[in-house]
Amino acid sequence: MESEFLKFRDTVQRLHATLESLQRAVAGLEVAPLRGRDWYELLVRKLVPQLSDEAYLVVAVVGGTNIGKSVIFNHIAGCRASATSPLASGTKHPTCLVPASFTERHNLAEVFPGFELQEWSDAEAALAEDDRHLLFWRRSEETPDNLLVLDTPDIDSDARINWERADHIRQCADVLIAVLTQQKYNDAAVKEFFRKAAAEEKLIAVVFNQCLLPDDEPYWPLWVSTFCDETGVDPEILYVAPNDRPAAEALKLPFYERPWPVDGAAPPANDQPRSLLADLSQLKFHDIKLQTLSGSLRHLTSEDAGIPTWLREIEQCSERYRAASELLAAHELARINDWPVIPDSVMIAEIRSWWQTQRTGWSATVHSVYNAIGKGVTWPVHFARDRLYGESVPPLERYREREWNTILTTVEKVYEKLTWLEELGNELLRPRLKKLLSGTSRAELLQQIHAEHQQVDLAAELEQLVSRELTEFQRQSPKHFEFFKRIDTIAAAARPATSVVLFVAGFGPAGNAIAPALTDAAVQGALHIAGDFAGGTVAVAVGEGVMSGAAAGAGWLEARFRRLHEAFTAERAAWLATLLKRHLLGDLPEELQAAASLTGRDEFRDVTAAVARLREQIEQIPATLETT
Repeated sequence: MESEFLKFRDTVQRLHATLESLQRAVAGLEVAPLRGRDWYELLVRKLVPQLSDEAYLVVAVVGGTNIGKSVIFNHIAGCRASATSPLASGTKHPTCLVPASFTERHNLAEVFPGFELQEWSDAEAALAEDDRHLLFWRRSEETPDNLLVLDTPDIDSDARINWERADHIRQCADVLIAVLTQQKYNDAAVKEFFRKAAAEEKLIAVVFNQCLLPDDEPYWPLWVSTFCDETGVDPEILYVAPNDRPAAEALKLPFYERPWPVDGAAPPANDQPRSLLADLSQLKFHDIKLQTLSGSLRHLTSEDAGIPTWLREIEQCSERYRAASELLAAHELARINDWPVIPDSVMIAEIRSWWQTQRTGWSATVHSVYNAIGKGVTWPVHFARDRLYGESVPPLERYREREWNTILTTVEKVYEKLTWLEELGNELLRPRLKKLLSGTSRAELLQQIHAEHQQVDLAAELEQLVSRELTEFQRQSPKHFEFFKRIDTIAAAARPATSVVLFVAGFGPAGNAIAPALTDAAVQGALHIAGDFAGGTVAVAVGEGVMSGAAAGAGWLEARFRRLHEAFTAERAAWLATLLKRHLLGDLPEELQAAASLTGRDEFRDVTAAVARLREQIEQIPATLETT
């Protein structure tokens, strides 16, 4: 017995833990919580607390209003443990008979989760109105050590709270004593309760109470048959009890066992009354416990009513989120194809600045001197232009203005796409996008982006990018880098000749567009040197070949130069995309993606594996029962 229970206990405990973990993962999504589901209540109210190495049975007396449940319970107890009244005041809270030493071995709070336990002191206490789920218990010397017996609230009460209490008891019970009468055997609420009990494979004993004997002997089999057909119940034991109130109040009501199913028109009469408590104590506890456990486990793993139904809900929810995520991603809300390019002069100046830090010795001195001369030569030109046309706007500020125009256009496109998705998107996206687009969200977004855009230090960002990219170039292509350093050294020696030739050739101060390049021979080497690299010669000083950039070496260098432009452009576009994500979309993309991947989470796989494991273990139970 011990090993049979323990093999289920470990699997069920792991299943319970992973279910709770998976429930936390799906919290906030369109998946109903576990609480309130029949299979989950069965798990937490019966399987988790009762799977142990010591078996006991929970027997509950259940039925509708004014049918004598408490009378039958008191007969089992051998005393007036539960209140009875001809006015049908009705039990509001369950009352439990507990073996004398049971609480020394078990925690009653774990046996009856969800109830507030109070020790019995007055039979009338269970009749009191109270919003709390109370359970009154009392020790009983007559009750077998492995048997708990309960009186329960009416299962056909108008008070919903009574249904909840009765359901909780049904879920934790192993054996149900179904009390029926001619007035209640076909009641809709009663039949619904017992349909659930049959689905959970509870062992059910039927007491057909308040019979007019012997007149009703031909009729009760018809009533019981209707009840069984409507609910799926197959009674383990069946009793009939007469309508005898004095005997009931004196705890002397006789219970007559009748065979079921009935063969023939009427069953043979048996005038020897039975003791319900004695019959319960002689039940095969081992068989019943395994049977009720197997029924509960089968219900738990049922494709139609158990854990798989919840897993399918998660799969369907995950699929809806996947569709929403794909729909949002497919329209590339922040895609930007026409981000402005930073001026070449600004990029060249930054490259020049970085390259200057790589020069050493006399080469660094020569270039510094001639750079200073170059700036001095071009100063009059800049001064005269500013006097004629007004002070010019720095290139980076002009670039900032072009960026802002692009930002305005991009935000407009993003809102157009979001509006389209809100109107035509799926059921998950629609309410979320409607909230994003409501009110003054667009004006507030532009205000936030504009404030942050004005604070961006474009020069610092460009400096960091050039330093990072060229340092990486130095690391990855040390031979090329050393080659350019040698060119730079040669250019330093040739600097005077270069300056004179280019000035005479007409590319002096008047050629403002070329002036930045002329002030730095290293940049000449990096951007304008002719393609004699491939042939093994270096023409540094003069000629059209120096400025053409048409040869293979120059093409390679030009590609490196373009890469810097593209990298900076990509960083700036990514900056805007980040702001749109932060201030507009928020966590929506991550929320959709996380929900779309629910079925790939470890918790989902663990629950699925635990269900499969339980099914394998359940298959072994019938063979065990047959040999017991």
